[in-house]
Parts: sequence; structure tokens; C-alpha cells
Amino acid sequence: MISLFVLFQAAADLVPIAQMGAGLGAGLAAIGAGIGIGQIGNRAMEAIARQPEAVGDIRSNMIVSAALVEGAAFFAMIVCLIIVFMA
Repeated sequence: MISLFVLFQAAADLVPIAQMGAGLGAGLAAIGAGIGIGQIGNRAMEAIARQPEAVGDIRSNMIVSAALVEGAAFFAMIVCLIIVFMA
């Protein structure tokens, strides 16, 4: 019984560290999404410069890819916020 109390106390002491890690994770998710969308835009502009007749297909694929990157980053930030407020 005493060991269970010690375990709970140790877990309670780590809450600030978990919240700091969650904040760091949310920041990294935002930075990663920014870099990813920047790379998508860069490659799309290069592709349009090489093949101007395919601008419609390239643009639609670029928008879908950017939406997927944004969705993954949004999911990561929501998980981090849940960790912050539930810990």
C-alpha cells in the first residue's frame, strides 16, 4: 500500500515536466507544419515553372498535400493541449 502512495506522489511531481514537454511538442508540430507547407509550395512552383500547362493538376495536388500536413499538425497540437489540461 505504501509503495502505491509513493508511485502516485512521484507521478504528481512529474506533471510540470509533462506540461513543458507538451508545450514543446506543440511548438515543434507548428514548426514542422510550416516547413512542410513551405516545401510543398516550393516544389509546386518549380513544377509549374517546368510545365505551365499542368498548373491545374499541380495546384489541386498542392492544396490536398497542404491540407494533409495541416491536419497532422492540428492533430498533434490538440494531443499536446489535451496533455497540458488533463495532467
